[in-house]
Amino acid sequence: MTKGVQFMLLSTFFFAFMNVCVKFLAHLPPMEVVLFRSMISLVLSYAMIRRAGVAPWGNRRLILVGRGLAGGFSLLLFYTTLQNIPLAGAVTIQYLAPIFTALLGVFIAKEKVTPWQWVFFVVSFAGVLVIEGVDTRISWYYLGIGIGSAFLTAMAYTSVRKLSETEHPLVIVFYFPLVSLPLSAVFCLFTWVPLRGTDWVWLVLTGILTQLGQYFMTRSYQVEKLARVAHLNYIGILYALGLGFVFFNETFHVYSYLGIALVLLGVVLNMFYSRRLQRQEARQATA
Repeated sequence: MTKGVQFMLLSTFFFAFMNVCVKFLAHLPPMEVVLFRSMISLVLSYAMIRRAGVAPWGNRRLILVGRGLAGGFSLLLFYTTLQNIPLAGAVTIQYLAPIFTALLGVFIAKEKVTPWQWVFFVVSFAGVLVIEGVDTRISWYYLGIGIGSAFLTAMAYTSVRKLSETEHPLVIVFYFPLVSLPLSAVFCLFTWVPLRGTDWVWLVLTGILTQLGQYFMTRSYQVEKLARVAHLNYIGILYALGLGFVFFNETFHVYSYLGIALVLLGVVLNMFYSRRLQRQEARQATA
């Protein structure tokens, strides 16, 4: 097992436990959780920037702020689903983000979508509809919120793709909490709920686990080719199924597992097919 694979497995592991921490905070408004996560992430991100000797403010600040806004609202919606529907269901719906990223590429970057890719998109959405149809714990309301979160995540991904041409990765990471912190603070002025018991523990763990997940994901992409490790992100659904059962006694109807499989099938097939097209284009360009 290569270092890159090890780093990516650690990343998905930390993100999975971060989701568990958020679910333990279901009595708090989601934006309050975003506030504390942003505070911790801002401090850690700035420390990493200082250590690397990178200028923190970047060059394309408008796009950086837009990326932060999309990421902040996406996080709010994702935490809302985590707190109100089964863990694996929330994580599965969030995995629609790569599908939306490809679709946004059509309108923003004028990228082409082949007929096969449309088939893969339909397969994933069919999986979501199967999950909603057989799992009474997932209402259309929270399904819509989850899809909205995935769409905003895709917008953030699209921004990152554009920013990577001119910005240091640490600057892109830094702007996320830099924007989401004041945004969440304004919301919390009207929805604040006093912390109780072990809330501090779960909030601090949420921030630390998030930072660890981001760090090991970045390290994985630094030492390994993207194509060899990106698909390991989808192991997160297995973590979600196991952790949901262990911590929250969550089980699913057999057809829900079929729906989860369809979502992942569509996403993974689209990922591999996209890479195949990229290799073909590269060969044609060099021929």
